[in-house]
Amino acid sequence: MAFSLDLLFEAVLFGVLLGGFYAAVSLGLSVAFGLLDIPYVAHPAILVFGAYCTYLLGTAGIDPILAGLLLTPPFFLLGILLYRFYYETFERRGGAEAGVRGLAFFFGVVFIVEVGLILAFGVDQRGVQAPYIGSSLEIGEFRIPYRMLTAFGVALLLTVVLTLYLSRTFTGRAIKAVGQDEGALRLMGADPVRIKQIAFGIATGVNALAGAVLIIVGPVEPSLDRLYIGRTFCVVVLAGLGSMSGTLVAGLILGITESIVLMMLGASWAPAVSFGLLLLVLGIRPQGLFGR
Repeated sequence: MAFSLDLLFEAVLFGVLLGGFYAAVSLGLSVAFGLLDIPYVAHPAILVFGAYCTYLLGTAGIDPILAGLLLTPPFFLLGILLYRFYYETFERRGGAEAGVRGLAFFFGVVFIVEVGLILAFGVDQRGVQAPYIGSSLEIGEFRIPYRMLTAFGVALLLTVVLTLYLSRTFTGRAIKAVGQDEGALRLMGADPVRIKQIAFGIATGVNALAGAVLIIVGPVEPSLDRLYIGRTFCVVVLAGLGSMSGTLVAGLILGITESIVLMMLGASWAPAVSFGLLLLVLGIRPQGLFGR
């Protein structure tokens, strides 16, 4: 019985760290999809792109976390450009088919990113080197990988920063309001298009640091985004659209559940957990755990 409890504790511990990682890679989507209602299916592809950019800086001897921080401003600008094109081409025209056309646009972005990465780097996996990659913290009989602790720390940092920004700054509060009532936002003297542009820039800028976390946790290859599209949307919907702290909690729920399923049923069942949780939440509480 003690052995089983030890296995369960180890599974929960690993699940917490894994959940922090899932939260880190989902926070950008929580802003773009949760607050702006933009069908940002290209989020995981931009995440992988950020990982490859981190790899390039890593070849020059730059630490992955530092590389992610350095990449955040250019990714913020990339997000502004992406939203501007999306707005002028699809959102501004409106109509019943605007959402479908926007969805097709972001699927096109996914295709372009994947093909571009394959042409530039091939299909081989790429990784980075750092003192905390490959080593572990030993606590009794348990070994905690520093790479997972790093991912958890980044998730906490991003959650705190985004929560404070969205709740304590005028632009942050405007971002939370723009998806609810654009007319009222205009009466407050804010331009909804500009606010959305900034928000989408933030969502994409966050992906730079999340991409660094992705390549710290494990090697990447161009089609890796397909592995995370279900998980990231599951975390965002489970949290309640637009909740940053909820995204962290939802990531922990998914990570712990996946880890326990992995221990009890094997690796083949773990990928089904995210879709199972997604269907369960949509059926019981469509607004998510922390949604209104």
